[in-house]
Amino acid sequence: MWAEVDNKLTRTFQFASFVEAWGFMTKVALLAERMNHHPDWSNVYNRVEINLCTHDAGNVVTEKDRELAFKIDQLLH
Repeated sequence: MWAEVDNKLTRTFQFASFVEAWGFMTKVALLAERMNHHPDWSNVYNRVEINLCTHDAGNVVTEKDRELAFKIDQLLH
């Protein structure tokens, strides 16, 4: 589940392998590019941590972040 912490939406995803994690990141990257809203994220082996906030709005969570988080979650279904 996404949590709002320090003015950002954050979530860590865990996958069975590095390849699965990287594939997920590729899907997120394409989605983020279409939305012109790019996450702060990191990947270590099978874990992907994503942090969302809107820099143009003063680094706070906006509806744009919530929409991207929702769409990211939909990639898992």
